[in-house]
Amino acid sequence: MAVTQRTRRPAATAESPAEPAPARLDVTVVLPCYNEQDHVLAEVERISAAMAETGYRWELLALDDASTDDTLAVLRAAQLRFPQLRLLPLPRNGGAGTARRLGTQQARGEIVVWTDADLTYPNQRIPELVAQLRADPTIDQVVGARTSEQGSHKLLRVPAKWAIRKLAERLAGERIPDLNSGLRAFRREVSLPYLRLLPPGFSCVTTITMAFLHNQHQVRYLPIEYAKRAGRSKFRFVTDAYRYILQVLRMVMYFNPLRVLMPPALALLGIGGGKLIYDVVANPVRIATNTILLILTGLIIASMALLADLIVRSRTD
Repeated sequence: MAVTQRTRRPAATAESPAEPAPARLDVTVVLPCYNEQDHVLAEVERISAAMAETGYRWELLALDDASTDDTLAVLRAAQLRFPQLRLLPLPRNGGAGTARRLGTQQARGEIVVWTDADLTYPNQRIPELVAQLRADPTIDQVVGARTSEQGSHKLLRVPAKWAIRKLAERLAGERIPDLNSGLRAFRREVSLPYLRLLPPGFSCVTTITMAFLHNQHQVRYLPIEYAKRAGRSKFRFVTDAYRYILQVLRMVMYFNPLRVLMPPALALLGIGGGKLIYDVVANPVRIATNTILLILTGLIIASMALLADLIVRSRTD
């Protein structure tokens, strides 16, 4: 009789050693990379040199966003030289926001630093941002506020960014020297509830700024220089400017809808009330149709504002 043998996997026992949990670190520098083969190594060297002098326990988490050039190969070769470099290749291109979100979720450091790999930001100053967070526990985020603009479409970009920043300041009720700087450090635990709000594109930095400000987290700004970008810019003026404005409004609506909806509601009610008085004086027996429409529209928007605010206040997240 033939005997059939079955290979059995050894059962897990209480004595089996458990896989050790990754050690917690002080700082994780998240570096999204997309087609940066010519200068990503220089950025890795600059960040590593700056962090090596601090005495912090740190890691550099580079996320290759499905680059179509040799960026991933350059990063893999760099791992042989830099033991603190951890590489996370993404299977498909998801955008800078997706890379930063995944990097923050995978970070082992208590403080997370966001920056870019295009040589624009003074990454040698990353320890300064981290030092401010470690020195003052009341601060939850430190933003590198750029003192100049070196991006593409400068003639259009500067006034557009100024207008969007002023809108954000008005809605947030705070001064914001730089709304969408890509260089910032923040406490990872504080940021976790807001990561699901991050959009996939460049406006993720705007989102994290607005999320912290609207939830009364202390944000400090550190003036920095901003250099001309190495390589080709991925910024698209019309599309990304539109997304910036939309994201500012979306974040304010998410946390404080009264700031967006109540001003136009009160304006319409005020204009409608004034028009009503004029109609009664000029035509005592007739109220104009546009007067009624102004008042009704104001009441509808005001009702929507109060309902949205009620929903926000009743959320448990």
